Amino acid sequence: MISSAAAKAIIKEQCEALPPVVLPIKQAMGTVLAEDIYAPVDIPCYPQSSMDGYAFSYAGWKPGEPLDLYGEMAAGSNQTIELIPGKAVRIFTGAAVPPGADTVVIQEKIRLEGDELHIEDPELTAGDNVRPIGSEISKNALALEKGTLLTAPGIGFLAGIGLAEVKVYPKPRVAIIVTGNELQEPGKPLEYGQVYESNSASLTAALEALLIRDIQLFRVADNLNSLSATLATALEQSDLVLLTGGISVGDYDFTLKATLECGIETIFHKIKQKPGKPILFGKQGQKPVFGLPGNPASVMTCFYEYVLVAIGEMQHRNLTLRKRNAILANTVKKPAGPTHYLKGYADGEKVMSLEGQESYKLNSFARANCLIMLPEECTQAGPGDEVEIHILPF
Repeated sequence: MISSAAAKAIIKEQCEALPPVVLPIKQAMGTVLAEDIYAPVDIPCYPQSSMDGYAFSYAGWKPGEPLDLYGEMAAGSNQTIELIPGKAVRIFTGAAVPPGADTVVIQEKIRLEGDELHIEDPELTAGDNVRPIGSEISKNALALEKGTLLTAPGIGFLAGIGLAEVKVYPKPRVAIIVTGNELQEPGKPLEYGQVYESNSASLTAALEALLIRDIQLFRVADNLNSLSATLATALEQSDLVLLTGGISVGDYDFTLKATLECGIETIFHKIKQKPGKPILFGKQGQKPVFGLPGNPASVMTCFYEYVLVAIGEMQHRNLTLRKRNAILANTVKKPAGPTHYLKGYADGEKVMSLEGQESYKLNSFARANCLIMLPEECTQAGPGDEVEIHILPF
């Protein structure tokens, strides 16, 4: 068995970014730029009013003297008005400041007497309330660097400089294979010996929180031939395969055998940790495959601690859990040897280990906002001790 830290290092080393693709910007949210982006035009591409008010030439105005009103400029108007000194034009936010004008006085700071405009803003200076050409970005300037994660504002920025598509590292297509004869779909009646299957719901929700929506779900009985055939299909149709259940050494645990039959190279099998010890990580070519345990809490622990690392590498971004130290509020014990990941709730500087740490229980995970990491050498920690916590992102 390998350590938890070694497993994460191996995953980072073995996984690589998916080939870049060109996507419409409306589909690029949550992806990472695969190239530098340069502005194709000046933004704004004309002097632009930032307020509703009146545009005029500051140098052509004598403080205390009125300006003559001359026309109107609305946002989107392409009319041409050339102002001469001593005149002003009514202007609205976003409209082009006409030639001859360089300053806008806001409408709350004026007084109108017929067609005469009296400015009542003693602090007004030349250039106020005007956005110069290229003041957001100049033509051919670097807009966003390669490796930038595209957020909602980033998408808006790209649209605002006129881009309709971008080259990015795409999100992976994911296949989830759920195994287990005892599993029943939620909404159907349970028979004796059955349990409701929840792993696909948890994994799908976690993937969708990453804006990964190309997800295929396969349900397979505990049968080697069926599992191997399903796994072969999943490998053809996806970039990442997650199997749940059947990864231990019982008579009906066929996951390891199926991966070998499908030509998947085992990189590691079993981590010195709890929960989630029997996790398998392998590859078919450059395609990562995880054999996750069947117990729900083990599945989600392994997803957050290991699968996220792989997805991050595939998307050319860092998805590892954010870590910080916190003061423990209660006592926890463990044997020396395996790393433990305990469901916890952090409130300010303190963190509480929740009841219900068994690997089959999700009730504590449903209330947790972090995992408390107890290293291999630790056997006990108590109130006031400092521990490392991993913040759950969703």
